Amino acid sequence: QRGLQAVDTARNLTAASQLMQSEMERLRLLNWAQLETLQQSGATSVTTEATAGLARVTCTRAIEDLKTNMKQITLTAVWRGYDGREHTARLITRYSKSGLNDYFYTTH
Repeated sequence: QRGLQAVDTARNLTAASQLMQSEMERLRLLNWAQLETLQQSGATSVTTEATAGLARVTCTRAIEDLKTNMKQITLTAVWRGYDGREHTARLITRYSKSGLNDYFYTTH
């Protein structure tokens, strides 16, 4: 049973990571003005695609100002695993007027 849970979690984490990476790549193509417009619109939903055999992953986006000319973008993916528990993964990055900076994942 635990082996199936581990495989399920790994597969869904991979799917969530791919979704967040795709969204981050899309955001990298935006210029500063477009990113500010997206932030001001309050749009937080990220499009998800259903993949056979995987849990439904929902992803939200939050954009906030850290300081002048720097924004922090947080993508949070959530899914319900084989074990029935809710799992989350986060991708956090910092974006300056000169482009995308560092990013890292956290999972729960």
